[in-house]
Amino acid sequence: MKTIFDEATQAELLERLERLNSASERQWGKMTPSQMMEHTARGLEMAVSPEPGKQMMIGKLIGWAFKGGFLSDKPMPKNAPTGPMLVVSDDPDLEATRARLGGLINDLHKLGESGTEGKIHSFFGPLTGKQWGETQYKHVDHHLRQFGV
Repeated sequence: MKTIFDEATQAELLERLERLNSASERQWGKMTPSQMMEHTARGLEMAVSPEPGKQMMIGKLIGWAFKGGFLSDKPMPKNAPTGPMLVVSDDPDLEATRARLGGLINDLHKLGESGTEGKIHSFFGPLTGKQWGETQYKHVDHHLRQFGV
């Protein structure tokens, strides 16, 4: 499975991110391109934040039932529910949000597996560094494909 920790994969995501624009048409869902970038940026923040994360109670109760699918190489389902902290209700500035997301992709890449080992995902709990690299790639890729890039 691809990982953000791979240099070529990181470069691919950044190149695709540059192709996204305000006229990019979504293939599913309700987010605008800038909302999608903010949504994925918030997901990346869990992995790069120096602050220890916390798992939500709902994740502690049922996260185990969905963790296998989340960690597998199966594509993420379209229109899947998301955590409240990842919902973006405003429409942030496109270029500022693109720069923020690109910076977070770079930050995660620099941290590497060892820098993310054991960090807490808000729904799934502790993940290995390998799992962080793969799942964050999978999430960003899913949403770039949502806009055809």
